Amino acid sequence: RGSFRMAGCAPPLGRGERSRLTAACSGSGKVTLAATSGRRSREGAPAKVWPTGARPTSVGRQSTTSVEVRRDSRSRLRDAKVIGATGREPTSLLEISEAMDPQKKKKSCLLFHSPDTADLAKKVADLSTKIELGEIAWKNFADGFPNLFINNAQSLKNSHVAFLASFHDPALIFEQLSIIYALPRMFVGSFTLVLPFFPTGTAERIEAEGEVATAFTLARILSNIPLSRGGPTSLVIFDIHALQERFYFGDTVLPLFESGIPLLKAELERHASQGEDIVIAYPDEGAWKRFHMFFPSYPEVICTKVRDGDKRIVRLKEGSPGGKHVVIVDDLVQSGGTLIECQKLLATHGAKHVSAYVTHGVFPKESWRRFAAQVDTGGGAKEGFRYFWLTDSCPQTAKAIEGTKPFCLLSLAEPIAAALEI
Repeated sequence: RGSFRMAGCAPPLGRGERSRLTAACSGSGKVTLAATSGRRSREGAPAKVWPTGARPTSVGRQSTTSVEVRRDSRSRLRDAKVIGATGREPTSLLEISEAMDPQKKKKSCLLFHSPDTADLAKKVADLSTKIELGEIAWKNFADGFPNLFINNAQSLKNSHVAFLASFHDPALIFEQLSIIYALPRMFVGSFTLVLPFFPTGTAERIEAEGEVATAFTLARILSNIPLSRGGPTSLVIFDIHALQERFYFGDTVLPLFESGIPLLKAELERHASQGEDIVIAYPDEGAWKRFHMFFPSYPEVICTKVRDGDKRIVRLKEGSPGGKHVVIVDDLVQSGGTLIECQKLLATHGAKHVSAYVTHGVFPKESWRRFAAQVDTGGGAKEGFRYFWLTDSCPQTAKAIEGTKPFCLLSLAEPIAAALEI
């Protein structure tokens, strides 16, 4: 019907290739072309619309017309898959790749964990859509040595992998180290070790020949974690006992020292908004040096320890706790004797309430029960502690004190999730 015109003719197609061109005239002066190869039928292939004056060209053995038809068809199919999955046009090559092959779509971080940190790991994963939990089979042979298996190890290639560890029990360290040393060797893109509590941190120096600084020993062990494809291991630790311990680690790990103090500050701001007059107290000069920069807007009370024969007595060095809600801040607690002595001292100096915060509640031999027996239920500081805030860095303690006054658990899940963001 009607007529059409083309400027020039298409050059010969490649040798051995047959083509069929059909043309239909339209009022706009455009010509519809379709090409097929002699090797395979192209019946029903989407047609390419060429403006008047355009002409297909041949490159080598294949017609540009047929290439463009196939490319256009694949592009529409590709975009349709992305739109079907997301409801919008694709915005990146990565998004296109993930839509075309769902198996390529991976979380930003695959988080493995020890059996004791399962609860904390789940909280971390629940806080971020970019973190997925990995699975490890933790078993033992008849002789008691670990029998370990990392599930879906083949899929770890090029993935960002992390392990959430807990070294609260020396008997559990070897089996976790076995996993920690194995994961980077699985051709992972990067490896991060999250060790919320560095347990030998208090043994960071020696005072007499023959003593062993086990903080240095553990740092050397962790410094020998194999390199991953992405380079050195990232090591996340919360409130290590002494900041100079960063120099115990070798160049094959990258220590990142985080703090649980922001969690406490959020609690203190809430209490301050209710009209409470908060004062921060430190049980010794070491705690003041470690944490005072976190509380620039709060009044301070500093205690000190003095020797009286074989005993250590806590005394008030500076500050006025009278009529205030005093919060004692330290990095960890063992038996709790120093905190209890500080609480009694502050009560005798007129503190209205006394509370405490530690990042790591170690509490060997269930020494936390000492605090559960002395609770300020409204009678004031002389009764005991109003609140005792601590994090879940020590999983055995977190489970033991759950629902017990005066303890209030602050989870490290949010800062861990933030540290794992790639």
